[in-house]
Amino acid sequence: MTVILVTGVMASGKSTVAQALAERLPRSVHLRGDAFRRMVVNGREAARPGAGEEALRQLTLRYRAAAATADLYAHEGWTVVVQDVVVGEQLDVFLGLVRTRPLHVVVLAPRPAVVAAREAARRAERGKIAYGSGWTVEAMDALLREHTPRRGLWLDSSELTVAQTVDSIVAAMTAGLTAVE
Repeated sequence: MTVILVTGVMASGKSTVAQALAERLPRSVHLRGDAFRRMVVNGREAARPGAGEEALRQLTLRYRAAAATADLYAHEGWTVVVQDVVVGEQLDVFLGLVRTRPLHVVVLAPRPAVVAAREAARRAERGKIAYGSGWTVEAMDALLREHTPRRGLWLDSSELTVAQTVDSIVAAMTAGLTAVE
């Protein structure tokens, strides 16, 4: 069928939006790319500023695993919503790994202040910490906005509900604004 990548910085709403989008589509799969990172038991190297070659190899392996799994499901007739942090030059790397067409890209790009507020709420409610290991909201936002190729739909979801965000994505897909080659 098709593959849809939902990406953005940490705490931009990717998980929630990808799940809601998958729920809206018939015969769909929500593939959480971070699951492949969590599978590594020993020897994991985090992708962070200044990380070495091993961290980049592991990140690429994670993307290869997600792309191959997405292609497998799509080949069997599923619409696959892949959700992961794929920013900077890595966006084109990931897109090159996915063979399924059509391939859609949705970049959630809420304002940094909104991301920081979401991060604080996640920490308070669930103890979930996305930023650390050298990353700040501002550094991730700069990587996204200044170094990520403009592919697909870029959506400032700062003032949108999850339902409104999904509505915007579905409308953009229908209009052909999310597809990439």
